[in-house]
Amino acid sequence: MKYNRFFSKAHLMSLFFIQNKWHQHGVLMHTLRVTFHVIRAKDFKFLPAALLHDIGKPSTAHKKDEEDKIYGEYSFTDHEERSYQLIKNWGFVSEYTKSIVRYHYLIRDIKKSALEDSARHALKKNIYDNLSQEMKNDLAQFLVYDDLGKGKKRR
Repeated sequence: MKYNRFFSKAHLMSLFFIQNKWHQHGVLMHTLRVTFHVIRAKDFKFLPAALLHDIGKPSTAHKKDEEDKIYGEYSFTDHEERSYQLIKNWGFVSEYTKSIVRYHYLIRDIKKSALEDSARHALKKNIYDNLSQEMKNDLAQFLVYDDLGKGKKRR
C-alpha cells in the first residue's frame, strides 16, 4: 500500500480537520478525546494506546469510494496495522500497548468484513480467536473509549 506523505493534503486534512461520517473530529482531536476518556475512567493501562492507536491513520487516508468523494471524507483501510508498524520497534512501548494498537479495530473489522469480504473475515476471525480472553476483554473496553472519542456522528 502506498502511504501519504506528511505534508500531503489527505494526511493534513485527516489529521487536523476531517475523517469520515463516524468521526466528528480529525485524528489529532479524536486521539486527545480518547485519551481524555481513558484518564477520566482512571483506566491508565490504556493511556499509551490511547495516544498511539491512530498514529499511522493519516498516512492511510484515501478516497475509497464515491461516497467519500461526495462528502469529502476519507477511508483508512488497515490504519491499525500501519500504526503498529510505526511503533513496533519502539523499545519504550510495551508489547501490551503494541497489541492494543495493532488490534484496536479488530472486533469492528470482524463484523464489517463478515458482510463484505469472506477472506478478510476469516483472517481477522483467526487472529481474534488466537488472542487471550484478557486481551479480547481489553480490546472490547478500548473500543468503548475509541467510540467515545469519535463525538457525534455528522450524518
